[in-house]
Amino acid sequence: MHLSDLPLGTRATVVAVSNLTEPDPIASRLRDLGFVAGEPVSLVALGPFGADPILVQIGFTRFALRRSEAARIEVQHV
Repeated sequence: MHLSDLPLGTRATVVAVSNLTEPDPIASRLRDLGFVAGEPVSLVALGPFGADPILVQIGFTRFALRRSEAARIEVQHV
């Protein structure tokens, strides 16, 4: 499952961040921000128009991500 498909309020664990291209600067930046294997993540809120962006929490930090960015993050439901 991808983070972009996670239901609202659901907790999951990051499995991997996929590169769409080589190199993929967005995937690299997501890893730098803490989206690494084993980290708990949850979907906190959805944007007002088309549910984009989404608000996710990893650790004590919240990030607003576009759905296209969140689709790079593979998660496993807890």
